[in-house]
Amino acid sequence: MTTTPAHEIGPTSPGTLPDASPGVSPGAPPPPERLWRLFVRFLRFGFLAWGGPVAQIAMIREELVERERWISREKFNRVLGVYQVLPGPEATELAVYFGMQARGRVGGLLAGLGFVLPGFLLMFALTWVYFTVGLGSALAVAAFKGVQPAVTALIVRAVHRIGAHALHDAWLSAAAVVAAMAQLAGIHFAITLGLTALAAVCSGARCAPLAIVPLAALLAIAILAGGGAAPLIPETPVAGSGQGAAPLETLVSGLRAGLLTFGGAYTVIPFLYEDAVVQGSWLSREQFLDGIALSGMLPAPLVIFSTFVGFAAAGALGSLLMTLGVFVPAFAFTLIGHGLIERAVGYGPLHRLLDGITAGVVGIIGATAIELVPATVTDRATAAIFAGAILALYRFKARWITPAVILGAGVVGGLALRPG
Repeated sequence: MTTTPAHEIGPTSPGTLPDASPGVSPGAPPPPERLWRLFVRFLRFGFLAWGGPVAQIAMIREELVERERWISREKFNRVLGVYQVLPGPEATELAVYFGMQARGRVGGLLAGLGFVLPGFLLMFALTWVYFTVGLGSALAVAAFKGVQPAVTALIVRAVHRIGAHALHDAWLSAAAVVAAMAQLAGIHFAITLGLTALAAVCSGARCAPLAIVPLAALLAIAILAGGGAAPLIPETPVAGSGQGAAPLETLVSGLRAGLLTFGGAYTVIPFLYEDAVVQGSWLSREQFLDGIALSGMLPAPLVIFSTFVGFAAAGALGSLLMTLGVFVPAFAFTLIGHGLIERAVGYGPLHRLLDGITAGVVGIIGATAIELVPATVTDRATAAIFAGAILALYRFKARWITPAVILGAGVVGGLALRPG
């Protein structure tokens, strides 16, 4: 999950809140609200969820903490800290949490559904058009080709942003580097994440020097396997086979992805890519990147691109099941185990283990970025689009920057890459 510093989301200093809601004390129980009104409130949040997790969390905080004071600032920061060390989109988890505060588990379920529903419906509609109507003109094909290096730039920027928050000591940085090497060598992610987690736990205990052992073992496995490993992103684009997948397979793929979103939505990309392109051949590489681009233009967590992947795998049912799988962990952690998790997060070794998993995931997505750059930046025009996207993403922090970069790249691609 994205480890967003609290100062980026809003004021966090202790003290008395402004008198925005007279008669309501900081941290008072949420005001009574009918279930349908609660659903509509979070449905509105969902339609306004532009700009990624920082903007989404800031929007929820501004209304429910600063103005209506459902919980105190200090409690909000503790709750956010819990979700920052767990997988899943934390804005969705916060929506479920606030719904549960207002009307129990039923309220949490309705609030979470309201927050996710707009993005899902919009993504499903775009996906249906993409696969049933298709790209019927050379202009559309060129526009999507221009978008692909911009999506690669988004992934490169995400690696830097996530790593800056997650890799807060030399051991975690080393774990991320070795994990990237292992991913490039074709090592299964479960081995990689297990060894980086073990290294992190050791480095945070009295046996710190022993942390070198699991990292050295992972490095040795990567070196031994690297010679015969196939590239993560094949040089010749993989074409979707059209064979699809069983509905249960899409659900399992989505669940695995939802449980591995440590560090933000971009970290799920290599896992779904492995399922959808490398193993399942549900999509070509270009189609996969198109799905990410479409999701980046919507008011939703970026993991909503799983709706696109699921549709390619098993049609409308696959789209629903994969989306369900991706979001089930975010709902379950809050509805079932928030109190226990809140207590467990203070346990040092567990926190360190999660840090190690996050470092491993950062390395894996870094490897994906390394492979994607030469695969999508193939000439001067795509190089210019990539460079412009990187510059814009580093220069501007506004909530509109991701859709603006994608739309801008599409326009440039349509003008510069159209045949003739």
